[in-house]
Amino acid sequence: MNGVAALLAPQLVARRLGAEPGRPALIYVLRMFGVRTVVLGVELLCVKDPVELDRALRVGTLIHTSDALSAAWVGQEGTLARRPAVAATAISTVNVALTFLAQRRSRCRPATR
Repeated sequence: MNGVAALLAPQLVARRLGAEPGRPALIYVLRMFGVRTVVLGVELLCVKDPVELDRALRVGTLIHTSDALSAAWVGQEGTLARRPAVAATAISTVNVALTFLAQRRSRCRPATR
């Protein structure tokens, strides 16, 4: 849902994060985040092959971890205000946790071949 919102309504997402919605660079970054998140989500929903699903989950974990670290970093250095940095870090950290849960669930599922 966050990805769709960032893609289609980046100004709204910026306001919800407590950031300045009129900054063109922020709108661009939010749309990039949105399209990437939507593509990852669609892939996870559509992939049927367990090997491909495991690959998609590993890639998702890497991407969301880099998002969380990047958000924390820009918040720490002051490039992004504290509130939006904390919110972005929290969102991405939850996404990382979800990928780990999905990987665990995927490994527990019996193979269907």
